[in-house]
Amino acid sequence: MDLTPEESRAARELLHWSQVRLGAKASLGEGTIRDFENGIRILRAEKRTRIRRAFEAAGVVFTAKGPSLSAVRPEMNGYRHKQRR
Repeated sequence: MDLTPEESRAARELLHWSQVRLGAKASLGEGTIRDFENGIRILRAEKRTRIRRAFEAAGVVFTAKGPSLSAVRPEMNGYRHKQRR
């Protein structure tokens, strides 16, 4: 599955990660992440996979709707949301 700049930004937001932190987790430079997310640079599949795997290792789940990925959500390991009654 591929990763779009929009999905990268959304996943980073969910995790409260900076571009620097994502770069460190994916072994890429901050400039590479910034340029990818701003649509300035098209990354090779291998680099997009590294970004995606960094998110997945942190608990982000990407779900497919139709031909492209459209949603991300964090799975909080050991964290339970309180349900309001």
